[in-house]
Amino acid sequence: MVVRIPMSKTGNQKLRDELLRLERVERAEVVKAIEVAREHGDLKENAEYHAAKDRQGHIEGRILELRDKLARAEVIDCSKQDVKTVVFGTVVQLLDLDTEEEVTYQLLGPEEADVKKGSISVLSPLGKSMLGKEVGDEIQATTPGGTRTFEVIAIRPSQFQ
Repeated sequence: MVVRIPMSKTGNQKLRDELLRLERVERAEVVKAIEVAREHGDLKENAEYHAAKDRQGHIEGRILELRDKLARAEVIDCSKQDVKTVVFGTVVQLLDLDTEEEVTYQLLGPEEADVKKGSISVLSPLGKSMLGKEVGDEIQATTPGGTRTFEVIAIRPSQFQ
């Protein structure tokens, strides 16, 4: 059974763009770099050659990883999500009931989550605890810093797909 990974249309397109760049541009560039390095002679002590081969390995590994992620992606149009409850793609404003601090997160897939940019994974402890909640509901989430309690104070639609 294939485990599906939720992903926004925007996140899916970013991965597709990266895959295309790796396959069409970077792969060709590294092959040229290997050819040039081979012309310098003895491969045992040829740092350029070894660096290019290492780069080639990284590129090929990333291509395989991206193909796998894209094959398992369950693409969701975040701009068409209902905002009565917290679902994938919604932007959720929370009040930390312990610190009275407000935080806002968009709930995205694990491949798109970036706390510094205001998004968390729907599969994270906090993300899982938010699913299905409505404005006014309390959430308890076990985080690395311990159990925290939040109140959902707003749910908004995503600005992108």
